[in-house]
Amino acid sequence: MAEITFREALRSTLIDQFRKDERYFMMGEDIGAYGGSYAVTRGMLEEFGDRRIMDTPIAESVIMGAGIGAAMAGLRPIVEVMTINFSLLALDQVVNVASCVRYMSGGQVQAPLLIRMATGGGRQLAATHSHSLEGWYAHLPGLKVVTPSNPYDAAGMLRAAMREDDPVLFVEHAALYPGKGEVPEEPYEVPLGKANVVREGKDVTVVCWSRGVGLGQEAATQLERDGISAEIIDVRSMRPFDLDTIVTSVKKTGRAVVVEDDWRFGGFAGEVAALISEHAFDYLDAPVRRVAAEDVPAPYNRLLEQASMPNETKIVNTVKAMI
Repeated sequence: MAEITFREALRSTLIDQFRKDERYFMMGEDIGAYGGSYAVTRGMLEEFGDRRIMDTPIAESVIMGAGIGAAMAGLRPIVEVMTINFSLLALDQVVNVASCVRYMSGGQVQAPLLIRMATGGGRQLAATHSHSLEGWYAHLPGLKVVTPSNPYDAAGMLRAAMREDDPVLFVEHAALYPGKGEVPEEPYEVPLGKANVVREGKDVTVVCWSRGVGLGQEAATQLERDGISAEIIDVRSMRPFDLDTIVTSVKKTGRAVVVEDDWRFGGFAGEVAALISEHAFDYLDAPVRRVAAEDVPAPYNRLLEQASMPNETKIVNTVKAMI
């Protein structure tokens, strides 16, 4: 085991797979000579050349369309979109082509496309660079959406995602890149669609993913001082979604709080809350609660931005109000 950062876990996995299979190549803005906006692809241009690490124009729809076409032709393209906000410029390609191609072709055509995107706020980059839109993509049948929260899962789930024969949206919260964790030196996979019980508890289930997992763990530590035992579940992937692990936990604790960086109204947390209510209603001692971003565009001002985002204090207060 080695302690490395989230970005290093991604980079080492990409390099390992690129060395093993020449069908992999990557397209995106500033991923080559600059080394990537988040330094994930640093050094890859020098090793693999500009036919496999392709700097592209600022044209997300073209980048995505080219990636889909290459995937349909039998290659294993990886498209990096600098921030999930920018992916809206390629929404038609993702919604109407990538997620539908296997179904529309009756299974004759596959699109093994991996789409990497940075998401989330907290870095004072204002509204058009800071939102968390992964829940929008989880709405699409035919598209898998992965949201790792730590270096171990980032490496293992990226390797699994790179071997999928259907399109995968791999969502990397920008605030997680410098975070460190232990990662095995030998290649391994973390299966998509399997949640992880990060911390066991008996009084409340806190369901979270991506940056929210760290918040949930900190909140659980604070709650423990007040005699409240919180079980923390890392969803890991929004689609496929592991409902069984969550329902099993809620049946044990009798309470559930769902945490997400996205806006509260119409967010993915609402879907999770509905599923819990449908499948574990008789076990609930209180209504399912949500902790999410305020329904405003992400502010630039640091204090306002922090106030608009979910945090451990909001989770603690929500749990205490339930008990």
